[in-house]
Amino acid sequence: MSGGGAPPEPGLEAVGLEAVVLEARRERDFSRITEAIPYARFLGIDVDVKGDEITTCMRYRDELIGNPVLPALHGGTLGALLEHAAIFELLWSEDVKPLPKTINITVEYLRSARPRDTFARAEITKRGRRVANVYATAWQDRRDRPMAQAHAHFLLR
Repeated sequence: MSGGGAPPEPGLEAVGLEAVVLEARRERDFSRITEAIPYARFLGIDVDVKGDEITTCMRYRDELIGNPVLPALHGGTLGALLEHAAIFELLWSEDVKPLPKTINITVEYLRSARPRDTFARAEITKRGRRVANVYATAWQDRRDRPMAQAHAHFLLR
């Protein structure tokens, strides 16, 4: 066989999200989940687990700037961070097997996000058999001064 090198790491499709989530829970290591989601990798999203609480972090890169005059992070990256935080909260704290599908998400932008690491936490406000409601907040320096928040509804299958 020619063309050496290790075979590519199996993606989310090959391994299956359920197996990835179960392994991450067992090892208390969220990196397998974030590595399995291409957009999370692109945004530079990491997740820190302390006890039963998870904090999602979007590491700053120049490519995330939306307004170079201020400079400020692009609002779409903040919305994506909040959506990821909500999905990760569902995956980590609930018995959610397939990836939850976003029904809708409403993001409220409260202040400009400066060019630095941004953090988010989410809380499941209601979970039914088929739909979950989640509230997420993003901040940079102080959690009590959020720059954006979101209310999202997810379809659980």
